[in-house]
Amino acid sequence: MTLDVATPDPPKLSAVDPAEYDDAEVIADDDYRRDELGEFLQSGAWAEAFEQWTKTTEVSESEWAVVTDLDLVSRFDFFWDDFADRVGYHAPGLPEDWKEREIHPDLDSWSHVSSINAGLTELGQIVCDVLKEEYVDWEADFEAPDDLPDFG
Repeated sequence: MTLDVATPDPPKLSAVDPAEYDDAEVIADDDYRRDELGEFLQSGAWAEAFEQWTKTTEVSESEWAVVTDLDLVSRFDFFWDDFADRVGYHAPGLPEDWKEREIHPDLDSWSHVSSINAGLTELGQIVCDVLKEEYVDWEADFEAPDDLPDFG
C-alpha cells in the first residue's frame, strides 16, 4: 500500500528530557544533539524517511488526514542517545481515551486509532534509521568502564 500525500514539514525538536517519555529509556548525559539532528531533518533526512515510509505504511489517506488535522507530526522528538550509540525518538500518538475526549470527529474505531499510532511509530523508526545510516557522522563518546565482565 502506498500513501499518496504531501510530505509535511519536519518537526522542530524540543528540549524535553527523553527520560520523561514513557516509551523511551535513555542513559546518557544531557547532550542530545537536537540542533544537529534538526539540521539533518531540514536538509533532507525527514523527506527521505517520509518517502520511504509512505511506500510501506498501512495508514490510509483518511487516517493521515486525522494526523494532519491534529498536527501530530509536530510532536515528534528525535535525540541522540550517546550510551546506546543511536538516534532515539518519541512518536506522538492518540490517547486511550480518544473516544471520551472526542479528539477528532473522523475517529470512530480502535482500528483507526491503532493504525495511526502504529504508523507514527514506524515513521519515527525509519527517520532514526535514515539519520543514523546517512547523516550522523559522529560516534558515541561513552566508554565502558574497564571493570565490565568479559562475556566473550
